[in-house]
Amino acid sequence: MFGTGLIKGLGVTLKHFVDTFKDDSDSVPSRYEGSKTLGNNRRIIDQPITQDGLLTIQYPEEKRLLPEAFRYIPMLIWDTARNEDRCTACGICAKVCPPQCIWIVRDSDENGKPVTRPSEFYIDAAVCMSCSFCVEFCPFDAIKMNHDYELAVYDRYPQLVYDLAELTVPVEYYAALWPRQYAQEEEKRRQEEAEKAAQEAAKAKAAEAKAAAKAAAPAPERAPQDAEALKKKAQERAAAAKSKAVSSADGDSEDDAAARREALKKKAQERAAARSGDTNGDPAPAEAPVAQAAEAGSAEAAEVDPAQARRDELKRKAQEKAKQRKSESED
Repeated sequence: MFGTGLIKGLGVTLKHFVDTFKDDSDSVPSRYEGSKTLGNNRRIIDQPITQDGLLTIQYPEEKRLLPEAFRYIPMLIWDTARNEDRCTACGICAKVCPPQCIWIVRDSDENGKPVTRPSEFYIDAAVCMSCSFCVEFCPFDAIKMNHDYELAVYDRYPQLVYDLAELTVPVEYYAALWPRQYAQEEEKRRQEEAEKAAQEAAKAKAAEAKAAAKAAAPAPERAPQDAEALKKKAQERAAAAKSKAVSSADGDSEDDAAARREALKKKAQERAAARSGDTNGDPAPAEAPVAQAAEAGSAEAAEVDPAQARRDELKRKAQEKAKQRKSESED
């Protein structure tokens, strides 16, 4: 019949309306089951994901218990066991930040040398997009995401720009907000420290064993004939290396000698051409160096090797030819 669907829909709405008043009449309404009472009508409501329907939370008296993975503004971790900041001012978080809302200034000692801790650390909460890239890329677990979302202020600047003192929290605060993640990180850190200690212990043990073995083993003693044999072998190797070096220096191939002769000939021709190009010069004095070179070559011929003698002879012939060509050109 026409209108039955409308009537059924109104019946469902009426049922929910009645159930709501019935739930409010109970001593502990269903929306308050498992909640934590803080007094003064304030409570923290833990709404399970299995609960049906939606409920209205009377904020700010009533607040919902946030899940562990909730993230809002970053916070810096203070390691209470070591009494120091985990942050080393490496600047990785500032580099990977998409909106570029992080500024870091590294601290320095009394001598002006940089040290691994921040002197200034700023985050602009008005620009931060809560992406947690800074947390994922931090190699020291020094920055984490906070659950504090009540950051309303009247002035954006400077109240929404948080400094180092406002961002720093003890590690116990982080462990309370992120219990599972903190436990996993601590377990991983303990394993790494245990592996490092085991490696160092094994290295020290190996060094001690090596030193003990070296101290216990007697020094090897060689017989006199063995020492003489080793000395003779070393002398033979030295003599062979020396003869090889001498043969490589004196035993040049014919191709190398021919190449040197051609180079000397070309050089002599260039010098002769340079002399002939000087029209104001006197050709007579040029004969003296040639004669002197020839006399010196003849005097030292007995002392030089054959290759040097061949080079000197070619040089002399080249100079004579250059002199002859020059005289013909003048005639």
